[in-house]
Amino acid sequence: MARSTNPSDGATVAQSDRTVTLSAGQAVVEAARTKASQIGVPMNIAVVDEGGNLVAFARMDDAWLGSIDIAQGKAYTARAFDMPTKDLAPLAQPGGPLYGIEASNHGRVIVFPGGIPLVFGARVVGAIGVSGGSVDQDQEVAEAGVAAF
Repeated sequence: MARSTNPSDGATVAQSDRTVTLSAGQAVVEAARTKASQIGVPMNIAVVDEGGNLVAFARMDDAWLGSIDIAQGKAYTARAFDMPTKDLAPLAQPGGPLYGIEASNHGRVIVFPGGIPLVFGARVVGAIGVSGGSVDQDQEVAEAGVAAF
């Protein structure tokens, strides 16, 4: 088991070299939640492990109910394709090479910003997904969560 330091408070978070632990997932959620609070936008924040399974989740007070599934879908998508959802978005537009991809995987694929893989060493071990604001706000909050990993 490797250890990393949470840059926001110096706390050490245990991480398996194979997946995202509960402690690491909670640290990612908390960093994202802090950023969402700073920008004044209630968010839904999801963290998944290497298999795309939900590890940690938070729905901030007054965050949209409809964004719960979107946050989880963004995390799943970022892990399933090992790329930020903002990078997938242009490929999924009409005429793009992945047009229609959002209909795959039982509709779990989300193709707009706010989902980012979590990388340990050179390996994708999970992802964060955020929803509740504009796509730029979702991306900003997701990036804050990644920074805590």
